[in-house]
Formats: sequence, structure tokens, C-alpha cells
Amino acid sequence: MGLMRGKIIKGIGGFYYVSASDRVFTCKARGIFRSEGKKPLVGDDVEIEVIDEANGEGSIEKLLERKNELIRPAAANVDGALVMFAAASPSPNFGILDRFLVMMKRQNIDTVICFNKSDIVSDSELRSLGEIYRKCGHKVLFTSVLEDDGIDEVKKLLKGKTTILAGPSGVGKSSLTNLLAPGACMETGELSRKVMRGKQTTRHTELIRIDEDTFICDTPGFTSLYVDDMPARELKEYFTEFEEYEGSCRFLTCMHINEPQCAVRDAAENGNISMIRYENYVRMYEELSRKTNYTGKAR
Repeated sequence: MGLMRGKIIKGIGGFYYVSASDRVFTCKARGIFRSEGKKPLVGDDVEIEVIDEANGEGSIEKLLERKNELIRPAAANVDGALVMFAAASPSPNFGILDRFLVMMKRQNIDTVICFNKSDIVSDSELRSLGEIYRKCGHKVLFTSVLEDDGIDEVKKLLKGKTTILAGPSGVGKSSLTNLLAPGACMETGELSRKVMRGKQTTRHTELIRIDEDTFICDTPGFTSLYVDDMPARELKEYFTEFEEYEGSCRFLTCMHINEPQCAVRDAAENGNISMIRYENYVRMYEELSRKTNYTGKAR
């Protein structure tokens, strides 16, 4: 029946699960990819040859050109990220949120922030949350999955894209996924039986199909984010709100930590930059500096 075009939605143990023609095919990749130093990634557009139609088995024959490739999470052809926290119960962990934003910005992925459970938080608290992150250039959404509020805006945002969906447990991420893709539970259950794993815990990066050209990319390990693979001096580049103060510090090489006459630190103390964001920056900078000192590499 010739080659069929599809998209890799999951890869485990040398098997790749390819969504094509409204089916999921279990595929192996041709050995030539290994010899050419290529590794298929979740999100890759591929051409497959169907080997066993009845059992949904095939072979990946060609990797199509990628528009981008992410290292963390390992995925290809990603258009953006949606990071979800609860506005309350549990309270948002701004430290983890800011780490994720740095990680995505470093890979040139635009991130939208979604605060769920907006129905249990006052308007003033929502305004405060929005102000913190809109100031640093991010679109901020407020939703209540329980009351189906704000979901239409999320759908419009995701339409026609492959979007990383990330967030800690207990914030409504699974409920949002079920609203966006009602068939996802059934598809995930079928895939889980194929790979003999439970379906409740995300162990691998996985694409969930919302419609023909819209996917969300569920990612594992969100609670253990570490920004540890860059020089400490590079970190300030990913805090956009610092930019207007660059050049106003006493020292051109100011890292905005404890240097005298630091315009960024002054702006945080005066309320012009979020103190929460500034303190998270200092914490990350110190962690990167300790790692640098330990490894002996230049900062």
C-alpha cells in the first residue's frame, strides 16, 4: 500500500508509536538511521511502511525535516509551551515555574502560563499573578476546568500547533487534557496495554492528538527541573524584565547579585521588578555558580 505519512506520538524501548490515518502503528526504525547518527523523536513527522495492517505494525522508513529539536523535553517540531499551575490549592511554586520558563526560553520556545482554579481565588490575587508574568513578556491565562471557564481561549491558543503541556500534579492538567481530547483516555489506555505500563504516570514524553493538526505534548519529571547546563553568567539573559535596566548598573559586568549600585536589585526592592522573580533568579544563579566551581569550568 506504499508509504504512509504520520507523526511519532511516543517512543519506548526501541518501539515508536506513530499516529497515521486515525490509527496508532507500532513501528521499528530502520537501522540506517542509527548508522547516520539520527534518532527519531516524539513529534517527528515520518513516513512509514505498513507491515501488518491487522495488527497495526510498521517500519519507519523516513524522517522528515524538523523545524526544531528540543533537548529537554526530548521532542521535535514543537510550536510552543503551556505551563499550568493552580492559582491556589496548591499554591503555585514560583521557583519551579521560573525554572521552566528559563528552560523553554533558552530553547526559543514561547511559553503561555495558565493559572487554573481561578474560581477559588479573588480578583485581586489573579491580577497580582497576571502582573508578575505579563511584565516579563508572557501571555497569562486564567481557567477553571471545574466550571469550564477559559477553556475556549486555551483551545484557540492550541489550534493547529504542537504544544508542550507541563505542570505539577494536582493543578488540573489531566482534567484539562480530558476536556481538550475526550478520546485521550481510551487512546492512552490502548497504548499502555501495548507497552505494558500503567497510564496514570507520565514516564515518557508523549503526544496526545486533539484534532487532525493539533497535539499536546505531555511531559514527565516536572517536579525535578534543574537549570544546570549553562554558565551562571548566561542566566540573566532569560529574565526579560532585567533588560531595561542593563547598562544602568555601576558595573557593565554586573550579575545583579550583591554588586554595589545594581539597578536591577534596586528595581526589585522598589517594586518595579517582581521580588519573587528576582529572588528565584538569585537562587538559580547561586546554584549554577556552585556547580561551576565544582566542575572547574569558566563561569
